[in-house]
Amino acid sequence: MNTSAGDHVFTGSIPQFYQQYMVPLIFQAYAVDLARRAAALRPTTVLEIAAGTGVVTRQLADKLPAGTTIVATDLNRAMLDQAEGLGTSRAVTWRQADALQLPFEDQAFDAVVCQFGYMFLPDKTAGFAEARRVLRPGGTFLFNVWDRIEDNAFADTVEQALAPLFPDDPPRFMRRVPHGYHDMAVIAGDLARAGFTGQQALETVVFESQADTPRTAAIAYCQGTPLRNEIEARNASMLNQAVDAATDALRARYGAGPIVGKIQAHVVTAAR
Repeated sequence: MNTSAGDHVFTGSIPQFYQQYMVPLIFQAYAVDLARRAAALRPTTVLEIAAGTGVVTRQLADKLPAGTTIVATDLNRAMLDQAEGLGTSRAVTWRQADALQLPFEDQAFDAVVCQFGYMFLPDKTAGFAEARRVLRPGGTFLFNVWDRIEDNAFADTVEQALAPLFPDDPPRFMRRVPHGYHDMAVIAGDLARAGFTGQQALETVVFESQADTPRTAAIAYCQGTPLRNEIEARNASMLNQAVDAATDALRARYGAGPIVGKIQAHVVTAAR
């Protein structure tokens, strides 16, 4: 297990910063990609897990036929409130739910979709087993996870920049959690133990992350993710200093802006 209690907390202003800064920075491109893949499956009922502020949900609503039922869930009520406030192009059912204890009947959905959520679960195999439980025979499990932090330029730069501020206990949230579940052999093994013993496909997908200024990217990571919880747990008065340090490091590496950096993730498809 590589997660702690604070890693799952998206409260206070984090959902707003997440939506304003993180979504366009790193999530939008993968949301379009994941929804395109989901639409190609032609499902009639879709469950989304860890919907966050709804970046994938909005894409699913746009790309799936009007008759397709979409249920979007997240553990954090504050994230769902942000998603519901933004709205979708058509009706979606929003529901707070724990991916380890889904409140749905067996074999209720044709597809289960999740963008960058399973890294947060303390028990990945149990989470995969729940996804399989609610899938109909012949249904598809579709999700993505970030690759290692070294292949994700801005995240790596920010983590390195914060380490000198807290030399005795550097914040490692980005490495531990979002970028802590990238070994494709481990993922395949966890899926098999969860019952996904049939066909699996794992594809590495690369995009570019773009920010108008280095400070925009620094705010995104330091205030729009649970990395903020780690910073404030060490010294709440140093949040602005952390943003400044991350800004300086990003500027030194990528210029004054607009800045561009590589992002890399794995997309996983498993049949029930």
